[in-house]
Amino acid sequence: MSRGYGEMGQKVDYVFKVVLIGDSAVGKSQLLARFARNEFSLDSKATIGVEFQTKTLHIDNRTVKAQIWDTAGQERYRAVTSAYYRGAVGAMLVYDMTKRQSFDHMARWLEELRSHADKNIVIMLIGNKSDLGTLRAVPTEDAKEFAERESLFFMETSALEATNVENAFTTALTEIYRTVSKKNLVANDESNSSGNASLLKGTKVIIPGQEAAPAAKASCCMSS
Repeated sequence: MSRGYGEMGQKVDYVFKVVLIGDSAVGKSQLLARFARNEFSLDSKATIGVEFQTKTLHIDNRTVKAQIWDTAGQERYRAVTSAYYRGAVGAMLVYDMTKRQSFDHMARWLEELRSHADKNIVIMLIGNKSDLGTLRAVPTEDAKEFAERESLFFMETSALEATNVENAFTTALTEIYRTVSKKNLVANDESNSSGNASLLKGTKVIIPGQEAAPAAKASCCMSS
């Protein structure tokens, strides 16, 4: 996290690194393209290595620049792991709700994430391709239970239809902002506003829900 200037010389109060992880072909790159540029390509090719997109948002009258990293899910690219996770304050853990195996691998991806990233990184579990409801292989309840057990945020999305994509990213980024800004206040009181990912230490990630229900799927959608 740092301060600086964004597009057109706009002052940026915070820069948050967020990583996308999950198996290959679950739609990570499409989610990123939809959020960052409101684009979707039916001819999308597998991501090779690492790439990132940025998007600037306004949260509580502050300018937040999200730097969202995307890498291939194939095992042969796992060599990028340590550098990929370094400095990340948020993660989108993505599975394809039509492929049970991609969901079953979430525990392994989560273990890897937690072994490399800050222990209190904000994590959003995403069940992508909700537009393919007739092919569903992962019941929503299974994902909710996993999210509740692991203290994750959870939403189902469709990059194709733009359903919940913006909501998922902005929910995660807002939680990151609230976590870091609270820690900044503490750090300033102690005359030690170092402004790095260690500000997240000791912060509990709360599962959002409808009223008091944990890990509930959000209902609002981004219009296409």
